[in-house]
Amino acid sequence: MRRDGAGRDANPAAGARDPDTAGLPLPGGRTGPAGKSGDAHRAAGPLPVTDPLRRRVLGHEVLLVLALSLGASAIASLIRFTGVLTAPGGLSDHVAGLNSSRAPDRPWLDLAWQVFGIATALVPVLLVIHLLTRDRFDGTAPGTGAIGLDGRRPWSDLGRGAGVAALIGAGGLALYLGAQATGLNLTVVPESLPETWWKLPVLIASALQNSLLEEVVVVGYLLHRLGQLGWSPVAALVASSVLRAFYHLYQGIGGFVGNLVMGVVFVLLYRRWGRVMPLVVAHALIDIVAFVGWALLAGRVGWLPGTG
Repeated sequence: MRRDGAGRDANPAAGARDPDTAGLPLPGGRTGPAGKSGDAHRAAGPLPVTDPLRRRVLGHEVLLVLALSLGASAIASLIRFTGVLTAPGGLSDHVAGLNSSRAPDRPWLDLAWQVFGIATALVPVLLVIHLLTRDRFDGTAPGTGAIGLDGRRPWSDLGRGAGVAALIGAGGLALYLGAQATGLNLTVVPESLPETWWKLPVLIASALQNSLLEEVVVVGYLLHRLGQLGWSPVAALVASSVLRAFYHLYQGIGGFVGNLVMGVVFVLLYRRWGRVMPLVVAHALIDIVAFVGWALLAGRVGWLPGTG
């Protein structure tokens, strides 16, 4: 959670089976064989770009996308964590607030700010969709299908996402409670919105925004572009996972370690499935449970730090 190469002629059989890969090169210089899914091709990774100018442009593009989104968040998170480390008291004495009120006692103005924040946070996702779609018109990649950002397999994506959410969510909660109890984490308050009719819809929208932003940018887009730039699978996995960990550092050491592990798992699952949508579903479910669960439990239970 967080708030604060050139195409070749298509194999006709493959094009009939999987329109996403029609007319596009596959890893190893192959065209799509009949009977093999496009998701398997995506999991294998894109072909590295060999043209020096295009490589340079793609490199600059990645830096700009990250500077406008989660790369900037990682730097801000590091600055915030440094401030907490140099302040009096331990980590658990400080609060990391998410989904906070922007205009207390003025619910309609607060709602306007919440909607504005969610909408503007999704701009990098729209930018990535634009850039990947432009690749499709250039004949260098199958658009957003290159990362499995589509609705072709809704039930599979939902099932996989729910399973991942259950495992990651339970492990993440246990890690957070342990880290907070041992003074390695700040006290994370998932929401502090006023009790209004729009509270739960805004929390759910915030969870969806987080999941789209993080998984589309840090997993789908970043791994795709790093593959085009010739990065090894291990180096790309490290880059994606470490970036995820750093923009969660504001939560503390536990948040950093937990999201580092989550980043590794999500990259491996993305490569196995060749789709980012199950990860979007998983992340959304994790955050919805965290945000809405907090809203329902705050002040009613004492086992969650900060709810008593």
